[in-house]
Amino acid sequence: MAVKKFILKGTDIKDVAIGYGGCIASDMITVHGHLVGTMYREDPAEEHDSGWRFTAGCETEEYMNELANLAVYDVNTIANYDPDIIPFLDAPIGSAFERDEETSKFVEIDLDLDL
Repeated sequence: MAVKKFILKGTDIKDVAIGYGGCIASDMITVHGHLVGTMYREDPAEEHDSGWRFTAGCETEEYMNELANLAVYDVNTIANYDPDIIPFLDAPIGSAFERDEETSKFVEIDLDLDL
């Protein structure tokens, strides 16, 4: 298994979104340097899981099906990669947002999460 080379070093991570718990994020964000393109919140998988899932939005189905391309992080870590997510972190389970290509701002979307 190849060692992941993250864009940010551990020493680069600041306290910007503390106390939210864990999340799942794609390597497109943490390894390849893309901004978050889609974020959604589903029922947490376990006690310390926030339910947040972050992707760049350019991932293929095959990419997402390869578990090595995803990892569990503290939400604070992903907020350091893309601070634009911070205003949305208190959104309830079932919320979903996508970055608008024209404005680069997040807009709420209807995403069938099968909750």
